[in-house]
Amino acid sequence: MSNLKISVMLACLRMDPYEGMKEVTKMGVKGISLSVGSGRFAPDNMTRKDRRDLVEHIHSLGLELSSVSAWGGQVDLCEADKGEENVAWAKKIIDLAVDLETPIWQAHIGVMPRETTNPRWETLVKNVSEIASYAESRGACLAVETGPEPPTVLRRLIETVGSPGLRVNYDPANLILWPAILARFFKKPYEKEKALREFMPVDGVKILGQYIVHTHAKDAIVEENGQPKEVPLGEGWIDWPRYVRLLREQGFEGYFAIERETGENPVEDIRKAVSFLRSLLAE
Repeated sequence: MSNLKISVMLACLRMDPYEGMKEVTKMGVKGISLSVGSGRFAPDNMTRKDRRDLVEHIHSLGLELSSVSAWGGQVDLCEADKGEENVAWAKKIIDLAVDLETPIWQAHIGVMPRETTNPRWETLVKNVSEIASYAESRGACLAVETGPEPPTVLRRLIETVGSPGLRVNYDPANLILWPAILARFFKKPYEKEKALREFMPVDGVKILGQYIVHTHAKDAIVEENGQPKEVPLGEGWIDWPRYVRLLREQGFEGYFAIERETGENPVEDIRKAVSFLRSLLAE
């Protein structure tokens, strides 16, 4: 497993991104994932020169982009009235990803309907198909992040669209967090065994494996009161040795991008996560 690679979600360090890049190099990590949904690295704020300069700077530090990220939950591609606007913005993000020399854009795209008879499903397929087609033409892909729906539903979307421009960013922790989030939203009790059986945080790799191009290294639990909680890597419900093994069996050789969205000392948590992953990947 030593050929599997480690990346850090740069925004999770909660510092200036250029300082964050230096911090990542101190950890001995070679990959970073860059947030481009807004701010200084958003498509409209990056000239061609800015993009070339950023790539040169990243390379000068011995780093490479494992992915770019945008749409952390702000966009719903199931909404018909915003489809044209969202698709146009998606194409800008894909162009930026290509210019920054990564083919992977990871994103949340809304809560997918479980039934194909739902009008939202038709809208979702239409919008995603257009984005995927454009990504394919640029040699890139939209890697949908797992979470709001079971792996079976995401696989249905991928196979319906039928384009290599649509792939998966697998986040096993999201498949623990989201059933609890949805239960609280709909004011229903959280049922652990049912949730784990349906959302399959680890075994979902066997359903989506051939489509996974990037994965998050994040961990989670659900507390006794039904409250979802992100926890440091290795302290949650994810069986990491098995998760890594299943990915390897599916032929995955991409990045494990460490994501730490909570906690008082994210830099230290990420350092510990790097050590934890290295202990796994060296087995």
